[in-house]
Amino acid sequence: MTTQSQPHSAPGESDRRMLEGPRSRSSEFYTLLRVVRDFVRGFRALHFVGPCVTVFGSARIREGDRYYELARQMGRAIVGLGFTVITGGGPGIMEAANRGAKEAGGPSVGCNVELPHEQKPNQYLDRWVTLRYFFVRKTLLVKYSYAFVIMPGGAGTLDEFFEALTLIQTGKIRNFPIVVMGVDYWRGLVDFMESMARAGTISREDLHLIQVTDSVDEAIQHIREKAIEPFGLKYAAPKSRRWLGEQALARWRHPHPRTQPATQQ
Repeated sequence: MTTQSQPHSAPGESDRRMLEGPRSRSSEFYTLLRVVRDFVRGFRALHFVGPCVTVFGSARIREGDRYYELARQMGRAIVGLGFTVITGGGPGIMEAANRGAKEAGGPSVGCNVELPHEQKPNQYLDRWVTLRYFFVRKTLLVKYSYAFVIMPGGAGTLDEFFEALTLIQTGKIRNFPIVVMGVDYWRGLVDFMESMARAGTISREDLHLIQVTDSVDEAIQHIREKAIEPFGLKYAAPKSRRWLGEQALARWRHPHPRTQPATQQ
């Protein structure tokens, strides 16, 4: 199943209009309705896809690049743990992670967003939802995930990385693992975070919230220890009640039992 929006304005226009300042109260009300619709469409598309691991990274890295291949390997390994791979649904690193998940026979999902240059969902998605608003997309990529993998990327990847880190640091979400992959690429950022800890603008313990590695095996072991075991993930079939018309992923075949929170209703 795929879910796509029918935009009434140019791609990427919705965020700009919402953020440009106060408008008439009727315009603000209609914006609120469009935001709610984005969330409802996201809930419908993603509610039954199973616990996810989100892979963030650049849309500009292409096949043949070492980081594309690393993301592809991570996609395969993540579904080997029983998770669904979820990305921003576009090209580059996102495509690579979705591709790896698909090649391993696991579920591959994307949260696409309307952009001025119209980012298209990649071809390796079992399901995707295309959203109007960036912040709705980021919220959904966090909401359904039990771990985050940060691959090399630009400003958007940094935004997503620090969003997840801040939510964990402030207790807004549980202490889910964050794996930063690309030791050489992220060296300057890690050094800067060390300098922040020395300056006292973050605590030394905050540095322990991330695992920096180039090893797929090390990354997967970290996710297993910090996500599956602490949060009691175990096999559970999707519930039959679908209040918003949600649908499970059809014809999914996977060599391992599907993981799902034991307390999820």
